[in-house]
Amino acid sequence: MRIGPKLDEQRRRDMAAAYLSGAGRYDRVRPGYPEAVTEWLIPAGASQAVDVGAGTGLFTRALAARGLEVTAVDPSEDMLAVLSAHLPAVPVVVGTAEQSHLPGASADVLALAQTWHWCDHDAAVREAARVLRPGGRLGLVWNQLDVSVPWVHRLSRIMHAGDVFSPEDRLSLGPLFGPPEELLVRWTQQLTVPDVVDLARSRSYYQRATPAVQTRVESNLRWYLTDYLAFPPRAVLRIPYYTHAWRSSLLGT
Repeated sequence: MRIGPKLDEQRRRDMAAAYLSGAGRYDRVRPGYPEAVTEWLIPAGASQAVDVGAGTGLFTRALAARGLEVTAVDPSEDMLAVLSAHLPAVPVVVGTAEQSHLPGASADVLALAQTWHWCDHDAAVREAARVLRPGGRLGLVWNQLDVSVPWVHRLSRIMHAGDVFSPEDRLSLGPLFGPPEELLVRWTQQLTVPDVVDLARSRSYYQRATPAVQTRVESNLRWYLTDYLAFPPRAVLRIPYYTHAWRSSLLGT
């Protein structure tokens, strides 16, 4: 079931705690999601959706734009406050993938976008099965820097980006859900050089690092972008990404 690195419970909690603050910067520089992914994920006739690990609502907005009634779940009140500023009509719940505090059989779609690697996968799947209606769809989505591009690979290493999945990864959700289907979409995000530095600041590695390490990361990034790659200090970069998505339907009970 697990793809990506295996983190022990304390390590997973420590790293995830980095996202309990810094929501404004996260919302400004983190990428959204291709429209094709949201369209592919939502089953015909769906009306109720849950975005678990919603953060500042980057994927919540995509679900709401498709006409769904969405509930956003996240452990960070700071993140949810930014989400509510963008989407005041969306109900928010302080909760996790393992304990969402939502009623059973209440959603047609449950999505975890940029969240799966922070979860106890077995517990998250059980909770998704509880919250979804029979036949409801579980969707897992994550954006990754496209490190097949050499300059982006080095950028990710300097940033300690922590992108933890690969296009070759395969997913199993156990007996509660049907065989997962996958979609891979490649695209680019445009960011200025200062925004790329802020992108590094939004990562858990940076937020959990000492001030000395944070300063070194920023210095190395500026050197790499403006000296080694010779981008002007305010240049707009086209950063290659891919979005990997999985969908699977809850089996009847």
